[in-house]
Amino acid sequence: MIVPDKRRKFRSRHEQPQRAKASHGGRPATARAPRAGNGTGTATAPAEIPPQPAKRSGARPEERVPLVLETANEAGYALIDSGAGEKLERYGDLRVVRPEAQALWPKALGEDAWASADAVFTGDTEEEGMGRWRFPKGALGETWPMRLLDVDFNGRFTAFRHVGVFPEQAVHWAFMREAIRNAGRPVKVLNLFGYTGVASLVAAAAGAQVTHIDASKKAIGWARENQALAGLQERPIRWICEDAMKFIARERRRGSRYDIVLTDPPKFGRGPGGEVWQLFDHLPTMLDTARDLLSESPLALVLTAYSIRASFYSMHELMRETMRGAGGCVESGELIIRETGEAGETGDTPGRALSTSLFSRWVPA
Repeated sequence: MIVPDKRRKFRSRHEQPQRAKASHGGRPATARAPRAGNGTGTATAPAEIPPQPAKRSGARPEERVPLVLETANEAGYALIDSGAGEKLERYGDLRVVRPEAQALWPKALGEDAWASADAVFTGDTEEEGMGRWRFPKGALGETWPMRLLDVDFNGRFTAFRHVGVFPEQAVHWAFMREAIRNAGRPVKVLNLFGYTGVASLVAAAAGAQVTHIDASKKAIGWARENQALAGLQERPIRWICEDAMKFIARERRRGSRYDIVLTDPPKFGRGPGGEVWQLFDHLPTMLDTARDLLSESPLALVLTAYSIRASFYSMHELMRETMRGAGGCVESGELIIRETGEAGETGDTPGRALSTSLFSRWVPA
């Protein structure tokens, strides 16, 4: 839906937008355009969607808070060390150093470990800031092979420090994969702000029919490349380049239904037609519309938010209000990644945890 100008940073996390003067969120914005702003404008939702949804009736769902979801040590990814505003990660076979504002503590490993990095991002330290990559051991290509949750795809170096995948999301992907496999029936998944498609591929590999929405043509192209790399060309995935709000409004009018809705919006972004997305203005309406798209036997509605000035409780209370009368439970908290250390393990003492994002998800009883 809109190109995030937030966490993923290429205008679709891929295309490079011009920096906006206003504050922006964490991922790049592609439809999620890089989540770096690519302009200024008035945040107005599509006309067919009311600016603020009406209050739902019925009891609020049960709640489980705070819930901290930790990405397990994956063969394809590891947070080796962090500190002094940086993080040292392993993506596939590559060791990468990137800025990390939340790493307030000292580095645990020595300079030799950090100096062994294959790629180091230099430049603007803001999440949406542009910069460039330095390759201490010699030039590297734009992409390299990765594998998470048994799905193959390419990591990518971008001008906004991001690498085409957000490994902390693996905990949501594993949850979704289990729900799909245990459903015992065909499952339809809607992935909004889908970026380079890893979540969509995990869902498709588990047997779901997937609809993937992103406002960036480049992101959609990368996602299709990942589908071929994963050997999932024959799986039912619809790749749609469109503003997310417009898409879900049309799907609601059509009476379309999905068993799982994943939504990972940026703080600020623009759609392919210049549509403007502002998280705090449009999130209530987006979630309310997403609820109307849930099937009669839904499995989950999942929301993740990055680099915003809010507590997970804000997302939690919004989700509970959105799901009034639906029963079930709303689980909310933070996604974290824990350091593994140089050898891939930290011994008897768990490594430090790096908080990456807020989340809230509704699940049936």
